[in-house]
Amino acid sequence: MKKPSRKPKTAKEFDKYFEDNDITEFLDLESKRINVDLPASMLQKLDAKADQIGLTRQALIKYWLAEKLKLVE
Repeated sequence: MKKPSRKPKTAKEFDKYFEDNDITEFLDLESKRINVDLPASMLQKLDAKADQIGLTRQALIKYWLAEKLKLVE
């Protein structure tokens, strides 16, 4: 059986890792829905930032939360 390579640290390493390995260990498949009320001005800025970097609003929020909780580096 093939021994998995070390865990990826950059996007480029992740792409290579994805091509050669099963990535399900990195996925958290359980999710819970929450509601958050935001002022319209904050939502506009959030959407502008998400558009600027090419993410959806939800993806950007998840990334920022994970970053603050030290789940990504």
